[in-house]
Amino acid sequence: MSFDQPLAKSLSPSRLGDFQTCPRRYQYASVERIPQPASYATTKGRFVHFIFEQLFHLEAPDRTGECARTFVPRAIDAILSEEVRTDIALDDAMLDRLLRETSDIIDSYFEMEDPRLVKNEGVELRLGVEIDGTPLFGILDRLDRDDEGNLNIIDYKTGALPNRNYDSQTFANAELYAALCDAKLGERPTKIRLLYVAHGQSIERSVSEVVVRARCQAASQAWTRIRRYYDDGDFPATPSKSACRFCSYQEICRASGVAVPR
Repeated sequence: MSFDQPLAKSLSPSRLGDFQTCPRRYQYASVERIPQPASYATTKGRFVHFIFEQLFHLEAPDRTGECARTFVPRAIDAILSEEVRTDIALDDAMLDRLLRETSDIIDSYFEMEDPRLVKNEGVELRLGVEIDGTPLFGILDRLDRDDEGNLNIIDYKTGALPNRNYDSQTFANAELYAALCDAKLGERPTKIRLLYVAHGQSIERSVSEVVVRARCQAASQAWTRIRRYYDDGDFPATPSKSACRFCSYQEICRASGVAVPR
């Protein structure tokens, strides 16, 4: 077959993850662009990210918990569209839960750090650059400057704490962001901080040149395969319990004959 839709112009860390998990998922999401319905988890993540983004648009002295809470009504308008409300079957009880959990997250975040002391270099920073012939694009939650003058990548996480036995996977996206910073800004961040704001805990990792180079090579190899599969008109499915468990394209795959695990 051939695709009516053009190939995406760039590869983001999340879409790279899709492809590495299952090329067919990449096909559905990035080539055929089949919409993925919102879930409560993704909606809460976008809701909280919106509030923190607005907070860091303020001047440092104004970044207080009280100010953060003033952005909740704006987040409702910006994030809870009619489509999202339908996808997650939002009712009064679910909205109350979202607002309660958001309030707890704001409290938790302000126990983790004082944003008035943060030297911020960018919020929702959009970086696009070509590395080794591969067009990469990413959006950083935050880029900070630490007390030693070094750049730090900050990424908010609203989900569960990760298994520390899989740090390589946990930091994969952010390490590709480090490559984007290096290529676009001419400066490589020295540290990555993942803020698990729902749990009041953060995990950190120093940025390694060897690891960043490996991330770039993996992205380049994936991009070569993506272009080949696109030209062939087919991205192979690689079903597995882990790959299919949370995939929203399960029924489409089953209808096309893919043996999706149940």
